Amino acid sequence: MIATLSIAEAARDRRLSPHTLRYYERAGLLDAVPRDGGGRRRYTEADLDRVLFLQRMRRTGMPIRVLREYVALVRQGDSSARRRLEMLENHRAEVLLRLAELQDALTALDYKISRYREETA
Repeated sequence: MIATLSIAEAARDRRLSPHTLRYYERAGLLDAVPRDGGGRRRYTEADLDRVLFLQRMRRTGMPIRVLREYVALVRQGDSSARRRLEMLENHRAEVLLRLAELQDALTALDYKISRYREETA
């Protein structure tokens, strides 16, 4: 038998709210999560792996709309691998651009901090 987690356990494991897990399911980002005899969701390791991927992509700024498209392609199977690769490569380029912008901002911030330290020493 495959070990499963309740929604509370899965939420705790992935450090997000049960509401977010339910939202991901409603939004079509997760396949229908199996339920126990009492109708309570039971998350598998595969479900949690998908949630982790979704969290990481959201953290990079990938919109839900794009995630929906990506998940729909995953469900199509191997025939959509090239399109998925293209989507991820495009998103990676956007993330790298934002990282460069953040690095520039951090450099400016460090400069200001350095100046204030000199002035207040």
